[in-house]
Amino acid sequence: MFVKILKKAIAIPLAFMLGLGAIASHAEDVAPLDPPQTVKFAYVPIMKFASAYVADARGLFTKYGLNVEFERVKSGTEAIAFLDQGTVDVGGIAIVASLWSAWSRGLNMPIIAPGALDPLKDGPTVLLVRKDLKESGAITSVSDLKGKRVASAGGPGSGGEYQISKALESAGLTIRDVEMINVGNADMPAALDAKSVDAAMTGSPFSDQAIKAGTADVLAKDMTPGLMTVAFVASGKFISERPEAAKRFVLALAEATQMMQGEDYLSPENVAGYLKHTATTEEALKKGIPVVYDPAFKIPVAGLADIERVHRENGRTEYEDPIDITKVVNETFTNEAAMALGLAR
Repeated sequence: MFVKILKKAIAIPLAFMLGLGAIASHAEDVAPLDPPQTVKFAYVPIMKFASAYVADARGLFTKYGLNVEFERVKSGTEAIAFLDQGTVDVGGIAIVASLWSAWSRGLNMPIIAPGALDPLKDGPTVLLVRKDLKESGAITSVSDLKGKRVASAGGPGSGGEYQISKALESAGLTIRDVEMINVGNADMPAALDAKSVDAAMTGSPFSDQAIKAGTADVLAKDMTPGLMTVAFVASGKFISERPEAAKRFVLALAEATQMMQGEDYLSPENVAGYLKHTATTEEALKKGIPVVYDPAFKIPVAGLADIERVHRENGRTEYEDPIDITKVVNETFTNEAAMALGLAR
């Protein structure tokens, strides 16, 4: 059901990538802040936050009177700490189990804008199985993973565990039916080669390395098409005390998203932004699968609800009853941005 909802939700936005349906833009009616205001942005340097990189490279933040200071962090947990302390205004983070628990305790740190979405087809994250187990017939489908050792990066409540949960769910299994093992993405090929795990959830380039080495094959892919596992979140202080700055920050992200559709994804200006804020290379960008940024700029609430459900059912949250998603999502700014840019939604 979740996949059907997402495919329906994304089918229309993808149509607009092809040039269908657009209304007049009123972004010019949003005056830049004068004097300009500084916004501190903490982020994990991955391509799923590239709308911010493009907004920076294209001068969109400056256009709206913002001086955005980018601060790289090692993990979303680090960004959350800075947001909670009020030392940064916006964070680009992954939606992990610990964050749901914090929201349930009343953490004032809502999602204000969407990060990138997983591709609808041929996504970079795959579930690998050891080639010897596949060739022997021991594991030929996800249902054969029962009782087996399955690796994910990040440990309990991580995004990797969520991806494995979705794969297992397709076969009527849960993480309780397998032996979950925490392995860093970079160590996945070695773990498969050493036969210390039977299967592993990982992405390019690590999945490519294991397949090329002849130690693993793809068992399942596209577990969560169209899913948003990362987002832009803001401190409650920033929203309440400087709502006009928050409005313009999100508007710049929305405008950048429009500049990343189709062939424009790899425009020289965009690539410059990607290279400035991540460790990727131009060659990797051109060879890799483009990251999807919804041109309708909607926060996929249904997908978030599914992430929350899986983590809760896995016993990774501090609460048992479903959380009210409306308490963790603030759609005010994305809706205003859509109106200002004339986005068909």
